[in-house]
Amino acid sequence: MASLHYESYTEARTHLKRLLDAAARGWTATVRRDKTRAAVVDAERLRVFLAAVTPSRAEAVAEGGGWSVFIPGLPVAADGATFEEAIDDMVGALREYAEDWQDHLLDAPNHRENWGLVQLIELSDDEQLRRWLTGQTP
Repeated sequence: MASLHYESYTEARTHLKRLLDAAARGWTATVRRDKTRAAVVDAERLRVFLAAVTPSRAEAVAEGGGWSVFIPGLPVAADGATFEEAIDDMVGALREYAEDWQDHLLDAPNHRENWGLVQLIELSDDEQLRRWLTGQTP
């Protein structure tokens, strides 16, 4: 079996171990609740996929004896005395953006399409975000 589908929350809850095992193996695993269907996926597998399909597009600029980092199209920017400090500051700025997105930006027309980016931020630790920002492998 390469997929697992439960037609109700109750049925999925009864078979939660099987559902989570299927997700861990990379199978298609879904649960229907009312008229919606949710996919259950392994978090690391999803993070790696999102990192691969969501290039950071971060730009770093040396200026005034330090560095500035920004991502075109996003309201986030960071500064630091060194490149590494600016990247660390950008990690913090991305975390704040993800929090704001979940709090109130998810329905804003110019932010709602950033769902994948927010998921990537939330599923990544700081080092993974640094690697993503600098174009290193996921």
